[in-house]
Amino acid sequence: MQYPLSMTFKIMALAPQIYVHDANGDSVCYVKQKLLKLKEAVNVFSDSTQQNLLCQIKADRIIDFSAKYQFEDAQGNPFGTVGRKGAKSIFKAHYDVMKDGQPVMNITEDNGWVKVLDATVGELPIIGMFTGYFFNPSYTLKTLDGQEVMRLKKEPAFLEGKFTLEKFMDLDEETELQCLMSFLMMTLLERKRG
Repeated sequence: MQYPLSMTFKIMALAPQIYVHDANGDSVCYVKQKLLKLKEAVNVFSDSTQQNLLCQIKADRIIDFSAKYQFEDAQGNPFGTVGRKGAKSIFKAHYDVMKDGQPVMNITEDNGWVKVLDATVGELPIIGMFTGYFFNPSYTLKTLDGQEVMRLKKEPAFLEGKFTLEKFMDLDEETELQCLMSFLMMTLLERKRG
């Protein structure tokens, strides 16, 4: 994959879908969330034809503020988990990226005030429709010792979400896939903001 990656999705879509492309414009993956499920279920395909399933993301419980989402390859083998930290995510979004049940990295929102302003202004009639141009959060993935691994930044857009994902260090293939799946799930959970 050639970084930076771009992620796009329609905010008003009935079933959330994310298109991921690399810097050359080649498809990296296509994400489709299943509708009307008590437990969230997300399928990740190689492209929008949905012919080649890359992996699935499954919630460990019915929708909850602190749910964990397990990543499984096409054969059903788990390769990681991401979980929102409930109380820590009230002001700033905070997610733990886990391997074998133990945190190995975390994703944190860079500026919590963007979340507060977006929620406040977003409730205003007419003006609230344009928050996607002005309130653009960014999220940084760091190792437990504080090294920056990746950063996801919301780009200004109207009626769709546009994000750019940058990578700052070399990763093995499985870790890179786990990081990408963590950002995809986080984006699905945080998509209504900005």
